[in-house]
Amino acid sequence: MTQQNTTPAGETWDETVVRVLKANQVKLITYVPDKVLAPLIRRIEADGYFTVVTPAREEEAVGLVAGAYMAGLRGIVLMQTSGFATLPNVLASLALPYQIPIPMMISERGTIGDFQLGQVMVCRTMRPILNAMNIENFGIERQEDVEFVVDRMLKQAFATQASAAMILSPLLTNRGRA
Repeated sequence: MTQQNTTPAGETWDETVVRVLKANQVKLITYVPDKVLAPLIRRIEADGYFTVVTPAREEEAVGLVAGAYMAGLRGIVLMQTSGFATLPNVLASLALPYQIPIPMMISERGTIGDFQLGQVMVCRTMRPILNAMNIENFGIERQEDVEFVVDRMLKQAFATQASAAMILSPLLTNRGRA
């Protein structure tokens, strides 16, 4: 038996993410601005369903999502690869030992020809750090995988009370852009 793709025809990756966040009752969105995530951020900010907070740093975003979870509200942290570099301490000292699910959506920078050395260095270490911390992570490269991966990663994070990282590849976010 084959499963049909339920993504509406012509839906962009950011439209799919918004729909899946709503389906999983993720209402708090925290982010530090990022050019790659801009379409998603604009869409979320325009939607009254979400409470959007823009902290100064990614560690603060994790703290906000952790506090919201303890109060019964689901949230997510949006960031770029270099922002992840600031998170191992807060994840290891707060999220992991207290089993607070911190879903993270990370725009993957520093790969596929990215010339910014800071991004490249963090990109090379991000997955090994996630794996060393036993944080489930998955890279999304194709539009047809967005709904399945985001939905399942969110469900798994909240069911197991464990953090999860959804890594948005440039193959997904930069297709069709000059």
